[in-house]
Amino acid sequence: MAASPDMRASDGDRDKVATVLQEHYAQGRLSADEFNERLEQLYGSKTYGELAMLTSDLPDVDLRQLRESSSRRERRPERRDRRQLQKKGLAAVWASWAAASGVNWAVWLILGVTNGFDFPYPWPLWVMGPWGVMLLITTFFALLANRDNQ
Repeated sequence: MAASPDMRASDGDRDKVATVLQEHYAQGRLSADEFNERLEQLYGSKTYGELAMLTSDLPDVDLRQLRESSSRRERRPERRDRRQLQKKGLAAVWASWAAASGVNWAVWLILGVTNGFDFPYPWPLWVMGPWGVMLLITTFFALLANRDNQ
């Protein structure tokens, strides 16, 4: 049964069109801006008709001739790369939390020392606390998701 233009497309259908767009970009038929624009439209597309519009001005590409992008061998490095990026992202967020906390404690300490060692209320806790709790929760769920995806 042929798919009508109004029929809803699946993620797999969008991935196939993304592969076609990548091939046309690699062959020089699309500029980087056109490629990125079409990818944005691609992942917002809902129907086969919308997908067809993205490649209507391009020659047909035989998907069987293209390398298989969904093989298990190729997905594993992507998962590792994604996990490494996630770990780097978490480390960067924790580093920014530590830096902001350090600056707040330094200000608090300077205020206390310049006020004759009469230290004010430890207000940096209100900066560190909620932010730190949210980071702990985020880190916990990220590690839990990584463990489940292995």
